[in-house]
Amino acid sequence: MRIYLFTCLRASRGAVATFPCILSPMRKIIPVLLILLLLCACLVLVAFTIPSQAERVYGPPTSRLTLSQRVEYSAKLLWYDGLLTRPMNPSGGEQPFPIDIGESVNSIATRLQQAGLIRDAASFRDYLVYSGLDTSIQAGSYQLSPAMSAIDIARELQDATSSEVTFVILPGWRMEEIAASLSTSGLPVTSDEFLNAAQTPPSDFDFLAGAKSAEGFLYPDSYILSRTTSADKILDEFIRNFALHLSRNVRNGFEKQGLTVYQAATLASIVEREAVKDEEKPLIASVYLNRLRIEMKLDADPTVQYALGYDIAEGTWWKNPLSLDDLKFNSPYNTYAYVGLPPAPIANPSLGALRAVAFPAETAYYFFRAKCDRSGFHEFTETFKEHLANSCP
Repeated sequence: MRIYLFTCLRASRGAVATFPCILSPMRKIIPVLLILLLLCACLVLVAFTIPSQAERVYGPPTSRLTLSQRVEYSAKLLWYDGLLTRPMNPSGGEQPFPIDIGESVNSIATRLQQAGLIRDAASFRDYLVYSGLDTSIQAGSYQLSPAMSAIDIARELQDATSSEVTFVILPGWRMEEIAASLSTSGLPVTSDEFLNAAQTPPSDFDFLAGAKSAEGFLYPDSYILSRTTSADKILDEFIRNFALHLSRNVRNGFEKQGLTVYQAATLASIVEREAVKDEEKPLIASVYLNRLRIEMKLDADPTVQYALGYDIAEGTWWKNPLSLDDLKFNSPYNTYAYVGLPPAPIANPSLGALRAVAFPAETAYYFFRAKCDRSGFHEFTETFKEHLANSCP
């Protein structure tokens, strides 16, 4: 501009020609500047108006979006209009929709559209990005309905809390271990509530007639329970499952061994705690049955562990190893001190342990001890002399 002005002055040879010479190019520049200013004003208006409109309909965007991204996704959502806010089918029913751990947003959106739960996968995905919900979808099993809008579904996927809880009882657990696990399972039952219920078992099961607790009849299994289930109903579910697995064939097996169902469950609970390998359960059962027939003490460590109760030092209900003083602990459950079965089951046996008592191996064994190789298997012998010979060095 300064060069142009100097040239213009020299060419005019006088001040009179200076102003027309300057104004002539300015007349061409001013419209361009006005257009640029107008465009800038429009861009500023768009940058604030579109996001503002989108926020009124779809809520605030995530802070992770840049200004340009915010404008882009806001414009997309406004373009989609009813794809996100109108449900697919206002009268549609619920259907299960699982989400796997690590599943991508694209995969989830595509499957939702294929399942007829949302209208458009792309609009759903863009809403997730806009709202920041794309990074917080939880894996789990959901109950979704086409009567929900895409926005409602997006928010539902942020919480995988189910109306049901899967609860597992492990073979060999005693009541207290089940109670402790229940209290942290998401079910509305405390340990004390469950134990109180278990101390007064339902009377409509013949095998629990006269029983002082439900110990031994809380069937080890995986249960799907409503989060609103009471302690009494949970207890009934566990015992009823035991009854379902107590077939006529198994009952006949108990009778053949001269045992009632209650006595058989008591012996099975000891077998469950003694056996490390499932295939040895019939052998262990045969040892105890052989001892019972000649009125020999069972000398079963698990019965002493049960009698001792919770061991604070080890933080377990099953103290191991036992000391010589422990074996002298005065309790009717201590089979080192008393002949015969303990007065009640000491744990909750699996079907494998129950069947081992109903159909034990036919042996002449009276003794067994763990092998020295720590494999979990046992050495079985007929005489005490042979038993001593199997002592570990």
